[in-house]
Amino acid sequence: MELIQENPDLSAYLAAGEAIDHGHPTVRATAARLARDAEDSYVYARLAFEFVRDAISHSQDAEDPRVTWRASDVIEQRTGICYAKAHALAALLRAEDIPTALCYQRLARDEGGGHVLHGLVAVRFHGAWHRQDPRGNKPGVDARFSLDGERLAFCADAEAGEWDCPGLYASPHPGVLEALRTASDRPGLWKSLPATL
Repeated sequence: MELIQENPDLSAYLAAGEAIDHGHPTVRATAARLARDAEDSYVYARLAFEFVRDAISHSQDAEDPRVTWRASDVIEQRTGICYAKAHALAALLRAEDIPTALCYQRLARDEGGGHVLHGLVAVRFHGAWHRQDPRGNKPGVDARFSLDGERLAFCADAEAGEWDCPGLYASPHPGVLEALRTASDRPGLWKSLPATL
């Protein structure tokens, strides 16, 4: 699949915004702490990925009712669903000048009954975009940081009506952001997750 930049200006994928608030002190402090152990930007990107994947729980897996969406809140509260974790990783990477896009997959709901968008990121290294999935591992899910072939949490199954969205977005999709902002808790959010872009 060929990934397509929504915005041809690469600087858009370094910008801060309401959800990707990489100027926030919590994000800056976390980025600085991770950068201390990294000898280059590739190692930093892997460390940031592993921090978000492993140190921030996926709220559905953890049965945490809180809904986070702003990167600084995700990092402070250490919880979020896939979209929120993607926002946190994008903020940490952009804080260290690594172009990062938000991207999505359309997947079948675990509980059946339709589809839902799944959020992940793409990082730009060596002149190309590489998708990464920081949602968090669990039995049956083994996502890893990789520039040599994708190691995502899920592979889209076309026979099940699943697909990979080729778009690379500088900002969260409006439907995703609206669902996160208006949900009173995670069970309520689960009912309003968007199924398509």
